[in-house]
Formats: sequence, structure tokens, C-alpha cells
Amino acid sequence: MSSRNATATRQRILENAQRQFARYGYAATTVKGVADAAGVSPNLITRYFGGKDGLFLAATQVKIPVSGSIDGDRSALGARLAASIVQRWFSASEEDPLLVLQRASGERPQAAQALAAFLDANSLEPLHRYLRDSGLDDAEARNRAAAIDAFVLGVSTRRRVLRSELGDSAELHTWLSTTIQRLADG
Repeated sequence: MSSRNATATRQRILENAQRQFARYGYAATTVKGVADAAGVSPNLITRYFGGKDGLFLAATQVKIPVSGSIDGDRSALGARLAASIVQRWFSASEEDPLLVLQRASGERPQAAQALAAFLDANSLEPLHRYLRDSGLDDAEARNRAAAIDAFVLGVSTRRRVLRSELGDSAELHTWLSTTIQRLADG
């Protein structure tokens, strides 16, 4: 198999795995089911991903450029973050890898670890650096970043994982913006 075909096959497996993990959760998704949907042998999944756990972690890789929402004056941080959050929540499908990780984190320690690592690297630490660079001392910047991170994760869990209604996007944006700004300002 050429490397081009191998890359395409790997991508097809990942796309089918993302759909199945999103629809059925970790426990009900099988390597055979993903292989059948992708039109490959289950052995290929083992070869490419090492098994179901490796496939899950590869299928739930999250890439969100949070830093673009942070840059700018601190007085408008809440509005920038809220806009980014609301846009993602209203445009992301049920197959959103971040949502799949959140849902699986209660049943899979690997999912919880992957979610924590993602949030640390892409939310908590960039916010901490931003707030510190905006004039707060290091400890205060870390505390405020942790408060924002916990707030957003809690709202995300309530509205997306527990499947409460997201509500009106403009109202959600206003509420998130105001609350995040209060947390940023202390």
C-alpha cells in the first residue's frame, strides 16, 4: 500500500471512529464496527492505532486556537472569549472531538487525562500568561485563569454534555461575556 493510500485509509478510519464514538460513546463502539464502517480489516486499526484506546485518543484530538480569542485589551476579554465559545457551541456538530472527550471523561481515565491536558495547554495556561502579562501578579493571574477555565467547563458540561438547551445565542453570549469579564477583573 502506498503512503498516500495509507494516509487516506487512516483518515477514513478516524472519521468513522469520530462518528461512532460521538453517537454511541466509548463502551458501545467496537473496533470491528469502526473497521466495517471504514471498509477495512480490524487488524489495520490495531496496526495504525494499537487498538481501541489508541483509536479513541486519535479520534478525539482537539485543535482549537484559543490564543486568537485572548489577544487584545483585557477590558474586552470576556466578549472575545464568549464570542469564540458561542460560535463553537452553535456550529460544532455532535461529533465535535471536544464534546466527545467531555462525554467520555467520566468512563475513561484516558479521556479525562486527554481533556485535562488539552484544557491546561489551550485554555488555562494561555489565560494565565495573558492575565499575568496584562499586569496581574502571577498568583492572581493563575487564580483568575483557573476560575474562568472552571466556569466555562462547567457551563459547557451543563449545556452540551448533559444536553440542556443552549438557549438563545445572543443571550448566552451576553451572559458568558459578563461573567468571564467579572472573573478576569476580579
